[in-house]
Amino acid sequence: SLKLLRVPDSDCKQSVTLCLLNAALFSALGSSFLYGYNLSVVNAPAVYIKAFYNETWMERYGEPVPAQTATLLWSFTVSIFAIGGLLGALCVSAVIRVLGRKGTLLLNNSFAIIAALLLSLGEMSRSFEMLIIGRLIMGVDSGIALSALPMYLGEISPRHIRGSIGQFNSILICLGVFAGQVLGLPELLGQESRWNFLFAFLAVPAVLQLCVLPFLPESPRFLLIERRDEAAAEKAFQRFLGKEDVSEELEEVHAEARAQDNLNTVSVLQLLRNPAVRWQLITICITMACYQLCGLNAIWYYTNGILQKAGFDENLLPYITLSTGAIETVAAIVSGLVIEKIGRRPLLIFGFSAMAIFFSLLTVFLNFQDVVSWMPYLSYACILAVIASFCSGPGGIPFVLTGELFEQSFRPAAFMVAGIVNWLSNFAVGLLFPFIQESLQSFAFLVFVAVCVLGAVYLYIVLPETKNKTFMDISQSFARINKMPLPSAGQEMELVLSVNGKACDIKMESSF
Repeated sequence: SLKLLRVPDSDCKQSVTLCLLNAALFSALGSSFLYGYNLSVVNAPAVYIKAFYNETWMERYGEPVPAQTATLLWSFTVSIFAIGGLLGALCVSAVIRVLGRKGTLLLNNSFAIIAALLLSLGEMSRSFEMLIIGRLIMGVDSGIALSALPMYLGEISPRHIRGSIGQFNSILICLGVFAGQVLGLPELLGQESRWNFLFAFLAVPAVLQLCVLPFLPESPRFLLIERRDEAAAEKAFQRFLGKEDVSEELEEVHAEARAQDNLNTVSVLQLLRNPAVRWQLITICITMACYQLCGLNAIWYYTNGILQKAGFDENLLPYITLSTGAIETVAAIVSGLVIEKIGRRPLLIFGFSAMAIFFSLLTVFLNFQDVVSWMPYLSYACILAVIASFCSGPGGIPFVLTGELFEQSFRPAAFMVAGIVNWLSNFAVGLLFPFIQESLQSFAFLVFVAVCVLGAVYLYIVLPETKNKTFMDISQSFARINKMPLPSAGQEMELVLSVNGKACDIKMESSF
């Protein structure tokens, strides 16, 4: 059984080490930052890329590209990113099993560098196919990154800051979006002669990660449970925690391994068939679907159109869009700072509920903007409020939860399922929202109101709080709803002591 140790108050909350911060920052810089950057980078040069497509078509066939073909080529260029993301999500479980968390992130940089070369040299080569293939490869990079990165961050973090470290994923996504908006300004790279440099920039974060991440440790949980390399796991714990004696952390991971029926990584089919994780899987699928279907992608993909209809001058649009990226980044940082105090569940429920409220108000304001002169400003305020509400919880916590709700052997398959749901939902929004908007006009956002309300209600009913809990504790909290045997009396006593000790006077094996 697990030992219970008395520790002084000062040891309860260990300081964050430079090694842990570097691992979180540089792993996210070459992963989620690039995903966010690719969400926004195509907006500024869209006119120039379409002109390049037309010029290339003229050179090849001696006539302008037909209007329908031009629309199809551009739509394919934008949407193939999501198809690549789906391909990346489908292969990530197998890659992680072979290369580990850190190894997968390092390999993934090759996709970013190849994509940067294709996208930046496409114009020089007079090949729009290079741009399309580059977007596909960049999608594969993002699909792998959004599974491997949250897994790595969740496994290297002590549990009292696991949510905050996990939010590096969300914060760097927002910074990536913001960076794409800033570099896309006309004064910088958003010009006809410079737009290819916007895509060349993709290689910079990838190279930075390749320079730093090899010198940082692999996930100690992966090393101990899956590789059975206790010496390497001990060294990794020592560097991440900044202390020599990590016997408690090692024993806690050993205890988790002993509690699992299967130490081998399970397949997706085994995950789907296992009743012990049924409601965890349902929860992750619903949360990931709501993450994409809640409407934020519609805001991002069609920001300029929405703002034009709201009455803003076209010359101001790049700068207004820049402010939305800034709001998103600030909200994500605030969420990362408060997640360990407020908890995952309240932030998720608040975020979806607030989005439903502001989408409703946006619908009202859009319907009256032709009647009242100042109404477009309220519409814009609602757009900012929707973005801030999303980033307060729904923008990053679904990735944190996917790592927390599953024990080690289930985690790669769970991230694969979550990734598939994520990218299919992303593709669905990009494909269907124009038709929804065309048929419902200003009432289109009411569809997202329904999604946000349903998501908030489900999470309120089903999701337990995971803040400051071990992975074993979280699995046990789902035992009743999964109709699985509850922990023994001895295990329950250990759980009570671990969470009810005053000011950390009593603590289970470790902070992991």
